[in-house]
Amino acid sequence: MMKRRALITGITGQDGSYLAEFLLRQGYEVIGMVRRTSTVNFERIKHFQDQITLVTGDLADEVSLISILREHRPSEVYNLAAQSFVQTSWAQPVFTGETTALGVTRMLDAVRIVDPEIRFYQASSSEMFGKVVEVPQTERTPFYPRSPYGVAKVYGHWITVNYRESYNMFACSGILFNHESPRRGLEFVTRKISHGVARIKLGLDEELRLGNLDAQRDWGFAGDYVEAMWLMLQQDHPDDYVVATGETHSVREFCELAFGYVDLDYRDYVVQDERFMRPAEVDLLIGDSSKARATLGWSPKTNFQELVHMMVDADLQLLKEQNR
Repeated sequence: MMKRRALITGITGQDGSYLAEFLLRQGYEVIGMVRRTSTVNFERIKHFQDQITLVTGDLADEVSLISILREHRPSEVYNLAAQSFVQTSWAQPVFTGETTALGVTRMLDAVRIVDPEIRFYQASSSEMFGKVVEVPQTERTPFYPRSPYGVAKVYGHWITVNYRESYNMFACSGILFNHESPRRGLEFVTRKISHGVARIKLGLDEELRLGNLDAQRDWGFAGDYVEAMWLMLQQDHPDDYVVATGETHSVREFCELAFGYVDLDYRDYVVQDERFMRPAEVDLLIGDSSKARATLGWSPKTNFQELVHMMVDADLQLLKEQNR
């Protein structure tokens, strides 16, 4: 039998790296798309880079996407590439729209042109709910985005629905709530905390500056969530699914657990800084993943405390190696 082949955009990111590992374990041939830049970071995929094929392409260039699809003929496409940091989307709203919104259209259109039988996954986001109109949020909850990133993700979500309905394509959106890991970028608050805790514990820093400590999120482990992406494309019919833990925790709780894990009190080290406050904060994000649990048979395996401890352990190890 021929190996199934999957294309992942954004393979060097957190989700792309975990998804690639998962697909390799399932026996897939994995094609990873990266942009042709001098700053591409392969750190997250270096331990399995020799098992995948990397190709250059850009969500801003539909011709490059068509060429990749024609050459490699994947049966599944996972569109994870985006400008994915919410805070940056206010500083770069047009760039965010080009990649996170219009980039989805270009990829969908490339699939339609080359082979509309390709199964397509779009990385939607809980940030689309923003100023929430109901708690918890389901697939039917109206969107009310509160950042250029959230607005761009809403566009990407609806254009995926539109191509599914207009061209009878197998196109799914996973509305993933916050999912973290030791591979999270340092600009994200969870990794900023775990890394900051490790630095303070090792005597490398004396304080950690954060924004809104009362912001609440539904946090899960990215390694668990990529399985849900794959399961969506294995169904008989395409659909959209919320992927979440159904629990909510504050940034303050994350700090308390992370610092407490290394026998420190977060109140002695955390300083609130106005520079890290969002111009418009989202309300209580908590996902109802009943549909994914019932239809896909998916459920999260890693709880909140395990996630926090995993991230702190990883950053302690990383910093010890860097400071030998």
